[in-house]
Amino acid sequence: MAFSIAGGGASRPQINVTPLIDVLLTLIVMFMLVVAMDPEYGEKAQIPQPPTDGKSAPQPERTVVIQVVWTAKDQTPTVKINREDVRWEDLETRLEQIYLTRVEKVAFVRGDADLDFQYVAEVIDVAHHAGVDRIGLLTQDRMVEGE
Repeated sequence: MAFSIAGGGASRPQINVTPLIDVLLTLIVMFMLVVAMDPEYGEKAQIPQPPTDGKSAPQPERTVVIQVVWTAKDQTPTVKINREDVRWEDLETRLEQIYLTRVEKVAFVRGDADLDFQYVAEVIDVAHHAGVDRIGLLTQDRMVEGE
């Protein structure tokens, strides 16, 4: 009867996996290259071309500033959207036209110092009805790019 002191017994054959891992990594790299070269998976980009006449269309102003301008005592003030005169009756429809295609629905309201706040509040209310989500109030010393 023979006893093994190391407890390992007879040695068995073992598989060396290092060359198998090398082959596996090489195959992965090859598959990645083949897939990357396939035109079906490529990104298709459409790059905007400059106009042929050399003149570009003017960009619409991003910032919308609604001004309430004091005219005279006991008279209704005038309303301007980015320096464009707008009648009080047409204010809501004009704002709806402006914000129809915009994702960012933000407007700024500026009122003259001599103006009653009720007119500014009315402009804010009309703007909310037209679909403007956020409205900021501007002070006299603050200028915005839309002005």
